[in-house]
Amino acid sequence: MSENAKLPTATFANGCFWCTEAVFQRLKGVTNVTSGYAGGHVSSPTYQQVCSGNTGHAECLRITYNPEVISYSELLDVFWATHDPTTLNRQGNDVGTQYRSVIFYENEGQKQEAIASKSALEKEGVYDDPIVTEIQPLTEFYPAEKEHYDYYNRNPLQPYCYYVARPKVEKLKKLFADKVAEGS
Repeated sequence: MSENAKLPTATFANGCFWCTEAVFQRLKGVTNVTSGYAGGHVSSPTYQQVCSGNTGHAECLRITYNPEVISYSELLDVFWATHDPTTLNRQGNDVGTQYRSVIFYENEGQKQEAIASKSALEKEGVYDDPIVTEIQPLTEFYPAEKEHYDYYNRNPLQPYCYYVARPKVEKLKKLFADKVAEGS
């Protein structure tokens, strides 16, 4: 792929973006991860508005990736494995619609891959409880405020990061060692 070619993006909501950003940043082929908000009804929401649970937005990530290094399907595998897609409107102690599990597809190909991926997990009985992850079109992505970017990397010993984000990063390294970039 030429340097000037536009790389594709994937948009996932799977809990607090401080945790999920830390996971996807460590993958080979991921060139950028932007924390933000999608799936709501308020234009340009703030973190405080989204945290209120009244905007309909989910905390999410827009992941820019090089498909010659990592595929959308592989990103989906990481998405499923690094959060609990069976809990409605929560991830761990984070509770509210802003923490729901959503795959925001950006084109028909992503939609079909997301549906097939979810169906395969359900058919295989990977989870004891039903998968509640939504699959919906991305209508608008709003980048979060800059202080949320690279949060885990800047604050690894902050209690939330240490006790909630760090285990997700460790799980990624264990399950997807061949996909993790050196030095991550």
